[in-house]
Amino acid sequence: MYQLAPNIELLYTEAGDYHDRVRAAAASGFTAVEMWGPTGADAPATPKDLPALKAALEETGTQLTAQLSEPRTQFMIPPWDHSEFYRKLDEGVEIAHLLGTPRIVVGSGTGFGGWKRQVQLDKLIEIYQKADAQIAGSGITLVLEPVNVRVDHPGSLLDRTSEAVYVARGVDSPFFGVLYDLYHSTVEGEDVAAELANAGDLIRYVQLADAPGRGEPGTGTIDWPARLGDLRASGYDGPIGLEYYPQTASAESVKRIVELAATA
Repeated sequence: MYQLAPNIELLYTEAGDYHDRVRAAAASGFTAVEMWGPTGADAPATPKDLPALKAALEETGTQLTAQLSEPRTQFMIPPWDHSEFYRKLDEGVEIAHLLGTPRIVVGSGTGFGGWKRQVQLDKLIEIYQKADAQIAGSGITLVLEPVNVRVDHPGSLLDRTSEAVYVARGVDSPFFGVLYDLYHSTVEGEDVAAELANAGDLIRYVQLADAPGRGEPGTGTIDWPARLGDLRASGYDGPIGLEYYPQTASAESVKRIVELAATA
């Protein structure tokens, strides 16, 4: 049975502020949640009340499985000044420790047309080797997320799972891996089973939404029993973030995936 983590940016918004969403998710039976930016400096725009969020997590015994790095630096755009990313990374680790979060999600930013793609991927390896060394000993794992460029993130450099795996292999750290998002992978037309097999144990976190539409499971065309079977066959047994836009009330929207995850 997979541990599911509703994204409190998109789900249980009916409850009010972020800390109230944690309580609502817990009341629905969830033991974990995930979120986007920890302070709102990058995404979302509304700053979070971190003490209140910490209190809600501790009160309910809920695990915060992942948070985004801030800012989502555009690494390949001149003048290639990454100092703000590295500076804020230390702050992100402090927040992760405060909230008990084991993972920080990082990205690639927008590609730079003046460089060959291979050169840009190798540059990402350098950037994240430095980031990994900077937070060594923190216990926090950085997970690199490839995103689709066909619908949601046009212009993003990293849109293929295999290339995120290439970067992770280059960084070569037990505290650096890949976030596999089933929605983004499906939109890009990838073979899920093949991508998971190639990635192996470099998959350190998983998110999902249905496609097309990025809605709740059951609103699109993804064969959920088959895809969850692929995930289980790959050996992944960690948490799964529910990062989708619900078409129904949050508690109703999760029913299908909760049912499927219980037997996956």
